[in-house]
Formats: sequence, C-alpha cells, structure tokens
Amino acid sequence: MSSARTASVVRETGETSIRVELDLDGAGRADVSTGVGMLDHMLHQLARHGGFDLTVAASGDLHVDAHHTTEDVAIAVGRALNQALGERIGIARFADRTVPLDESLIQVALDLSGRPYAVISLDFPAPMIGELPSSMAKHMLETIAFEGRLALHVRQLAGENEHHILEATFKALARCLRDAVRIVDESAAPSTKGTLKA
Repeated sequence: MSSARTASVVRETGETSIRVELDLDGAGRADVSTGVGMLDHMLHQLARHGGFDLTVAASGDLHVDAHHTTEDVAIAVGRALNQALGERIGIARFADRTVPLDESLIQVALDLSGRPYAVISLDFPAPMIGELPSSMAKHMLETIAFEGRLALHVRQLAGENEHHILEATFKALARCLRDAVRIVDESAAPSTKGTLKA
C-alpha cells in the first residue's frame, strides 16, 4: 500500500468533546470510551469485524441523555472514515452482507460512492438498549453514512431482541466496510466518472 489510510478527527462543542483515530488497515483493535456502554459495545464490533484499529475518546452531557454523545461520536466516526478513504482510488467500493445473531438477521448493503444516502429499516421492540435510546440507532447509522459519504441500506429480516438486532447490524456494517475498503486496483477509482470525490 502506497500510503497509510488513517484519520484523526477532533470534535469539540458545548455539549461534547470527541477524539477519533482510525486505521483502515489495522488489526481490529479498539480503544473506546464514550460513557455509553452500548455505544462502546457497537464501536468494538465495528473495529473487530471491520479489521480496523479504532480509538474513540468521548465525554459529553450524559446528565441530559445519551443523544449528543452518540450523535457526535457518529459524526466523528463518519468523518474519520471519509478522511481515511482519501481519494478512494482502487477500493472495491460495494459490499453486501447478511449477518445472523441468534433470532436476529440483518442485511447491510453499501456503496462507498462519495454520495451520502441512508435507508434504515430497523424495528426495536423496546425503547432502550442499555443506556442507548433505540431511536438513536437509526440516527447513528444515518449520520455515519452522511459524514462518511456512503450510500447505506440496512434491512431487518428477523429479530425480537433489541440487543441482538443492533449488534447484528453493526457486525454486518463492519463486514461490509471490510469488504468495500479493500484495495483491488491501485491505479483507478472504481467509477466510470474516474473519481469518487467529485
């Protein structure tokens, strides 16, 4: 590989302080601390099953709720993905994975097209997943897609347990990203346009 596909993103607001470091060609190592246990768990899934090295250090207004911290972590992770992909030369670009976790079955398809879009179809039976509101799951995935500049489709094919549904989703997303970021041809962008940045 001619250059490191790494990124470092810092996001500071009146509500949160976020630092994300990402290495697309890592070994699946995660060093994650957000103060939201389920969010930490999903970020570990992303790193481990994506084969990335991911560091996330976040502090936020958790005395209010988990919304701002989760949202801003998703923004920073998406931006790190976009930054690490650079010009996106030679990547496989497309991926599609279906992942089971016990009774749950989740399909994720994505295109690292440079054009953000998200269609998320998840149905959680409970309003909370640990300390994470179920409603934040869709928002988090949409945010990663828009900040990471990818088209993302997520479909729940089966599932009754909210933890299993979300974990299968992040495992499927991670496996898709692992497939799509692979370098298959270092000489060209995988597009008839000749670029994925325009």
